[in-house]
Amino acid sequence: MSIQTMAEMSASGETPEVLFWVGCAGSFDQRAQKITKALALILKAAGIRFAILGSEENCTGDPARRAGNEFLFQMMAYNNIQVLNGYGIKKIVTACPHCFNTLKNEYPALGGNYEVIHHTTLLQQLINDGKLKLKEGGSYKGKKVTYHDSCYLGRANDVYEAPRKVLEALDAELVEMKSCRSRGLCCGAGGAQMFKEEEAGTSRVNWQRTEQALATGAKVVAAACPFCNTMLTDGVKKNEKEEEVTVFDVVELVAASLA
Repeated sequence: MSIQTMAEMSASGETPEVLFWVGCAGSFDQRAQKITKALALILKAAGIRFAILGSEENCTGDPARRAGNEFLFQMMAYNNIQVLNGYGIKKIVTACPHCFNTLKNEYPALGGNYEVIHHTTLLQQLINDGKLKLKEGGSYKGKKVTYHDSCYLGRANDVYEAPRKVLEALDAELVEMKSCRSRGLCCGAGGAQMFKEEEAGTSRVNWQRTEQALATGAKVVAAACPFCNTMLTDGVKKNEKEEEVTVFDVVELVAASLA
């Protein structure tokens, strides 16, 4: 997609408006790579000058800290802060609520002070400012869509309205799950659970959350986190509903609706 890295941009004496923090999932997970590409497409469509760190970007350390390895977290965070401060980064956008929360709320204590924005908030701003033109009667007009609140976006950072406003801008019919907003149910991957074996039990958190999503009758489940996307997709497969229900990131829905 010919996206510049910070190293390339700085070598030519340029500075981006915003750094796109891709994150581990967005870099390496095949499904999440589609979310990364959709956000890059949106940034280009809106005329935003952006760059990525490329191979200079490392994990924020969120899973290490959640799993209890504080030493590893601080080591990773310190390395990232050295890189970010070295480039004079002021503003960061990311599609991962875990990266968002860590960069925004946990890096300042270690010397990393940046304006960090989640991609759903940026999407809402771009639509409100008229920088993104959406199709009249686009692909999702009148379609039932349910939105899953990511823990690190909703309860941890109080971002509830932005993703819903974006879905409304697509003229979709938003139907809420039984547990939503501040009472939302985790997808089962947060707190480094994504990377550990599950404990003994009769059900899984992602199964229960998916059942709430399916109960709404929505054909599209909108998420705003690559981990939530994986867990909900697995839940849909477990219920053998892949033919009827699809899980998308909010930014993918917007990218598909560009005029």
